[in-house]
Amino acid sequence: MPDATIPTLRFDTPLGLPLDAAFDAGRLTSDGGLPWLAEADQALGLCDALAACIPDWRRGPVRHSLATLVRQRVFQIACGYEDQNDADRLRTDPLLQLVCGRPPAQGPELASQPTLSRLDNAGDWRTCYRLAYALLRVYLQERERPGRPARILLDFDGTDDPTHGAQEGTAYHGYFGQHMYHPLLVFDGDTDQLITAVLRPGNAHGSHGAVAILKRLVRALRARWPGVRIELRADSGFAVPALYDYCEREQITYTIGLIPNPRLEALAAPLLAEALAQQQASPAEKVRLAGEATYQAASWAVARRAVYKAEALVKGPNTRFVVTTRQDAPLALYDWYVDRGEPELWIKDFKRACFGDRLSCHRMVANQFRLLLHAAAYCLLDTLRRWLLQQGLPRLQLDTLRLRLLKIGARVRAGLAGVRLHLASSHPGEPLWWLLASRPGRL
Repeated sequence: MPDATIPTLRFDTPLGLPLDAAFDAGRLTSDGGLPWLAEADQALGLCDALAACIPDWRRGPVRHSLATLVRQRVFQIACGYEDQNDADRLRTDPLLQLVCGRPPAQGPELASQPTLSRLDNAGDWRTCYRLAYALLRVYLQERERPGRPARILLDFDGTDDPTHGAQEGTAYHGYFGQHMYHPLLVFDGDTDQLITAVLRPGNAHGSHGAVAILKRLVRALRARWPGVRIELRADSGFAVPALYDYCEREQITYTIGLIPNPRLEALAAPLLAEALAQQQASPAEKVRLAGEATYQAASWAVARRAVYKAEALVKGPNTRFVVTTRQDAPLALYDWYVDRGEPELWIKDFKRACFGDRLSCHRMVANQFRLLLHAAAYCLLDTLRRWLLQQGLPRLQLDTLRLRLLKIGARVRAGLAGVRLHLASSHPGEPLWWLLASRPGRL
């Protein structure tokens, strides 16, 4: 019988029968899909690679290995538990214990919040540098799994992470209208894989650090795949001569947005007038034209190709500009550029499903460390998503994937022959389990 001292909640029901609820069911988990996260981690070697980069700050007997700590932290984030405080209850979750290498509900408990907080603060900038390279190596390994790529498209983008209090590196950003960090994220534009995440002060320019990061990525990509074509796509925050010059020296194709100015608007004026005339002469609500010109800003050493779009809309005229070394026709080129709207959805995934803006440590280096752990959680969830895509399932947002695949109530029953996971019989995510189980190459 349930322990009478356990608090009970009572509810009314449509049948008039009282409903009592208590947290007394024992070895249950609310994250029955954890084995899939563990399988993705094993396929990538991710958490072990990250753990190998972290110096052990502990002396004397060690209760939790670094690999176990990293795995626990990353798995918790991927399951929707972004706060370290959640570990104080989850450390006894039987399934989380099992996938972290502990006998369920029998072995030592997993780490508590203070231990995970010390993990976040254990490293320095060198540690973060090594963690970033470990994530990059995992990306390279996974990117070539279907075959050696002929081209890599790098999508650079910045985002805002609000800060609170006197955190190191916090600053007011006028565009976003808040005190914040300004991380730089780099995605593979063809596969949506997150390549790296770099924390920057809140008042950093959009292009801050972009050339240095691009240099490291180019070196790693060309060392792995000699002769691979590399392409860069970015918004107008990255429109600086240093980036153009580096790309041209290294023969990297680029397409980067330009901030409108009077000279650019004058170049587009005839095309915009034509678009307005076509709109007035037809019932179309929108007329969209594109053109090109050779343009040289005062800070540029050479003239470059500028492509511009001129739109006549019901709400008014609209012009946009990019600088590029691509040779596509203007409209096709601009359409390809605006596909970079997809990385904004990937950033949304990173922040909403993987809590990439949950950077609440005081020290900036600790927040960079946390940013990379959240990037690791993105990699695991994205791996599951790509496995499902290979099985013909439409692309899911990562928070939807977590809800349908991972958040399943289950009973964990350990026996002499092994452990059995009893899952909720009516859960709508069951078909996803069978899709993953039947994927080619699964052991």
